[in-house]
Amino acid sequence: MDAQIIWTVVCGLAILVGVVGIVVPVLPGSILIIISLLTWAIVLGSPLGWTVFGIAAVFAAAGMASSAVLTGRVMKQRSIPGRSVVSGLVLGVVGFFVIPVVGLLVGFVVGLFLSEYARQREFKPAISSSAAALKATGLGMLAEFAFAALAAGTWSVGVLIHFFNR
Repeated sequence: MDAQIIWTVVCGLAILVGVVGIVVPVLPGSILIIISLLTWAIVLGSPLGWTVFGIAAVFAAAGMASSAVLTGRVMKQRSIPGRSVVSGLVLGVVGFFVIPVVGLLVGFVVGLFLSEYARQREFKPAISSSAAALKATGLGMLAEFAFAALAAGTWSVGVLIHFFNR
């Protein structure tokens, strides 16, 4: 078996893990996609590989930036501190191990709400700000996922072009 084929399969699996990692925060996301694209370009050593890397890496970077901007803007408008999201992430990781399948989401929601309740000392404002933070996080995740899918699609087209023109 050709080394390029093996590396293409390995990089493809890593890109898949990266795309899934955007939705499941325990796994690495866009950074893994960029590293996989770079590895594939180095292994190919051709202008096609570097062109695919350049285009797809721009998509992945745009996804990370759009996620940060969309989430950050809402958090700033609502004056939600970063520690609330960190609390949600910590309890999300705990929940991941305590409650199979849905524990990550449940833990994140509970951690975010508890942090907001401790900050505001009132139930309704804590629910409102937690809902806004969840909506912003989901929107950011959706944007990053869309750009990661574009990066993966670009790589897939590059793979087809490379192996059909050999």
